Amino acid sequence: FVAAPIITAYFQKPEALLPLQAVGLITPFSVIVGAFRGAFQGVYKMEYILYTRAIEQIFMILFATALVILGLSTFGAVLGSVLGFAASAVSAVYIFKRYMGKYIPPANPDFKFTFRQEMGLAKRLLFFSIPVTITALAEMGIYSICTLIMGGFLAASAIGYFTAADPISRLPLIVSSSLATTILPAASEAYALKDQNLLEKYVNASYKYGMFFVIPMCVGIAIFAKEIMGLVYFTNSAYMNGAMSLAILVLGMTFYSIYTISGSIVQGIGNPRIPMYLLIFGCIITLGLGWYLIPNYGIEGGALATTIASFIMMIPMFLLQFRLTKTHAPYMFLTKVTIASLIMALPAFVLPNNSYGLIAGLIICPIIYMIAIVALRTLSHDDVAGFRRFTGKLGPLRKIANKTLDIIDKYSSDD
Repeated sequence: FVAAPIITAYFQKPEALLPLQAVGLITPFSVIVGAFRGAFQGVYKMEYILYTRAIEQIFMILFATALVILGLSTFGAVLGSVLGFAASAVSAVYIFKRYMGKYIPPANPDFKFTFRQEMGLAKRLLFFSIPVTITALAEMGIYSICTLIMGGFLAASAIGYFTAADPISRLPLIVSSSLATTILPAASEAYALKDQNLLEKYVNASYKYGMFFVIPMCVGIAIFAKEIMGLVYFTNSAYMNGAMSLAILVLGMTFYSIYTISGSIVQGIGNPRIPMYLLIFGCIITLGLGWYLIPNYGIEGGALATTIASFIMMIPMFLLQFRLTKTHAPYMFLTKVTIASLIMALPAFVLPNNSYGLIAGLIICPIIYMIAIVALRTLSHDDVAGFRRFTGKLGPLRKIANKTLDIIDKYSSDD
């Protein structure tokens, strides 16, 4: 926020001042949300974290869309992200006050906690929280660095197209981030108990359940990027200029989702510094690539810089996680899901490039994806049983989900 006037004055881009300052406003709300999510995680109420993440992403898109439609252009798109984080912060405070009381035991008047013990606890919390905090700030940097660089090289309208595409590209992170927060305490417990079989189960389940949804979501958003931008920002067709950026960014979210799950497992087994180092390295890569690619390729260069940095972070994090936990990567599963997702994308080449084509794709593509999953025998009977545990939370869709799983189970593998 403070640096924005300096940046805009240096590059002589006064029109970028408000969008850049809006990016800085995200930080306080992010800190509030992070604190309450830590409390939810402490009592293993991971669904509360999921609620705040869902509200963050949904309101981010809704506010950004509404403000752009109202004519605020670039500033509106960025401010939509700020308001999304603000809505998430409000929801976190509400959930804490409304539901957390029963999970926090009343204070014991006989409990003695000396000053030395208090300082010892504070020291342990500080040493663990510093890398986690730096990781969170670096994660914000991955998303914001290219926007800041664009302020020096591109017109405000172009930045608006990028910031309008960015919230949509993050939708798959709802799935991966929710799994990441769930797997951290589970992996920590299994690792502390030295239960290798349980740890293997948790690690494999996190990748399988996450990537089963994330990969087709990312591929689907990428192939229908133009139609999605046209539908979301229907009052101004110029925002379809951000379609290529959306397609590139959302593919990067596949890599970042794998990084997020891997990093959460590594944190859970007591190595919070490794994700921190890789994220800082990713920020440096994003900065370097963005500085080179944005002047040459515009907003697509910024999207490409973020995606390449996500890929570079993903590879060592993914491999290190399996080395540290001594578990085995589900390479075959990930390969089959990727193939099924690519097969799912084939109808996009014959469907019309408009809202009708998008609606048809939303109906046809999931069916093709499930057929490909069955044909490739991607899921095992244990995987299907794992998915079946979640159908109880689908309400009226539970019967349809269970029937679909029954069909898949007939053609599932035994391992």
